[in-house]
Amino acid sequence: METQQISLKERWNALQQTNPHLRIRNAANELGVSEAELLATRCGEGVTRLRPEFKELLSQIETLGYANAITRNDSIVHERKGVYQNFTWSPHAALFVGEDIDNRLFPSCWRSAFSVTEGEGEKIRRSIQLFDNQGTAVHKIYLTSQSDVAAFEKITADFKSENQEQTEVVDAFKKPVHPAETRDAEPDYEQFKQEWVDLKDTHNFFGMINRHKLHRIEALENAPSTHFAKKEGNDILRKALLSASQSELPIMVFVGNRGAIGIHTGPVKKIVDHNEWLNVLDPEFNLHIKEQDIDQSWVVRKPTEDGEVTSIECFDKDGELIITLFGKRKPGIPEMEEWRQLVASIQN
Repeated sequence: METQQISLKERWNALQQTNPHLRIRNAANELGVSEAELLATRCGEGVTRLRPEFKELLSQIETLGYANAITRNDSIVHERKGVYQNFTWSPHAALFVGEDIDNRLFPSCWRSAFSVTEGEGEKIRRSIQLFDNQGTAVHKIYLTSQSDVAAFEKITADFKSENQEQTEVVDAFKKPVHPAETRDAEPDYEQFKQEWVDLKDTHNFFGMINRHKLHRIEALENAPSTHFAKKEGNDILRKALLSASQSELPIMVFVGNRGAIGIHTGPVKKIVDHNEWLNVLDPEFNLHIKEQDIDQSWVVRKPTEDGEVTSIECFDKDGELIITLFGKRKPGIPEMEEWRQLVASIQN
């Protein structure tokens, strides 16, 4: 095991020699390992493994002050700056709900946490990084120039694990089980359609499709009508961001993975193309979208007690939801008419 791990460390060092700007997630892919396994090879060298006491650890994150919350999947990176506030914990989810940092975290699949310090001098970067049982990063918290470094060092010391070995045990990667694989008979699509029409809360949509054992795309394909779900061109996300930028309309941007969802609420202003990425580059919010990964895009409408709620949902080639856009809203307040008009104006 030790020989293998030294080999992995040496392979990473060699890869960095040939490509010094390669990010660790991409390096892990090239080396055929998980990011957590690769990061662990640096334990004792700026990397500290933390005890996986996630409730207690998360309860201390607010002490960092103004930080950068990063949630991503393979296709979208969501970065939102602010202070982690109003932490709550339940067996199903941990929440931070503030004006700036708004996160939904699902620790049941988490396995490990690390404190990371990299670089030197003015280029030093400090972060708390959280990984699932397959070694995939689910959420990262980067300090900014306004963060409390002493609080970061205290968290690192307080939660330092006795295990600082340069190896990490992860589970083999498993694709999500398609709901169709678990059902005994064809769903009652007519009943499903009626339940959609009768929805009172957008949060009940996920439970509804699970109850009928439908994949989300299958649910959209069997909507009550194209008013409720209509497949669009994959440029609709770009159109929505550009239109929202031009009109200064506040929107909500949800980006998630199996262990976390990051939410931005507010305007998007500076939209920039760079290589294969479509980017939002604002002072408090950055969004990086690999457009070529978008395989399907839908406009979805769900009834609620406050009227219909309209979303734009984009999926990758595996049918995984990678980003969702809404107009800015809160429960009890009807959806903005300006958002409805924006979406209608960019639909096919």
